[in-house]
Amino acid sequence: MISWIQPPRSSQIAKYVECYWLIEKQPDSDSHAFPKLNPESNAHFIISPSNQPYHYQAKSALLDGLGSHWLFPYRETLQLDHSKPFVHLGIKFKIGALYSLEVPGCAHPQLDNVYAQSLQALLNHCQMTEDAMIHLALNHPEECGKMLDQALLPWVNKASEDKHSELTRKVLPLLADRPISELGEALFCSQRTLERSFSRVTGLTLKQCHTMQKLEAMLEYLYQRDLKDIDWVEVAYLFGFSDQPHLIRHLKKQIGLTPQNYAKQRDFTIDVYGGVETQSLARHHSSD
Repeated sequence: MISWIQPPRSSQIAKYVECYWLIEKQPDSDSHAFPKLNPESNAHFIISPSNQPYHYQAKSALLDGLGSHWLFPYRETLQLDHSKPFVHLGIKFKIGALYSLEVPGCAHPQLDNVYAQSLQALLNHCQMTEDAMIHLALNHPEECGKMLDQALLPWVNKASEDKHSELTRKVLPLLADRPISELGEALFCSQRTLERSFSRVTGLTLKQCHTMQKLEAMLEYLYQRDLKDIDWVEVAYLFGFSDQPHLIRHLKKQIGLTPQNYAKQRDFTIDVYGGVETQSLARHHSSD
């Protein structure tokens, strides 16, 4: 398993892109064959070989296809089919970024959807094929990051901002630490105005986005601890639940598992692939 993550180097790109990431499952890997993705409010463009299949199993539908594709924000847990070797190079966009960018062939906002699109169709000025970009990512991660910055720059130069995107950008850093009911006052606008702008830009409510971010932080926290070291009462307190039963109900609703069952199975992507969000480019170099 090779995995790395790195932020954009260009400040212009960093306004819209959170990071670039790479995951590869090699033939001799014995990692979980069907890991799960927890709900997420960011969109990803995933660069893959043209003949490589992808599978996202939702409760009511199978979203599948071949090659590069968009994975738009999704509100329910998805199960992946990673039973065979694969490689994915991803561009993780900031929450609501696609509102300001002109995505060829994609209406906005998109939720709970996977949309097949080649790298050349998305960035028709990019001279590299999927295979060439992935080869660069596997062998020269830093150069790959620079190349992606360069490929996205013409796109970002055409970005269009308005009062809704500006208000959404201001509220996002506040979501983790302030009650949603106080956010309008903090930004000197009515709560109704804030909610409407946020939904217009992201397709999500403030509560939905906050719930996704809290779940991601909780799974990150649990990933760093062995089952024997997890105190569920402490976890409930740390993440703002009234008590342990409240935490149990929340996790059951969000990921379909009780805390204890989740901790035993450890079958989410953060567990299976070592928590790619916590890995740095330096770790990739240290394993060469």
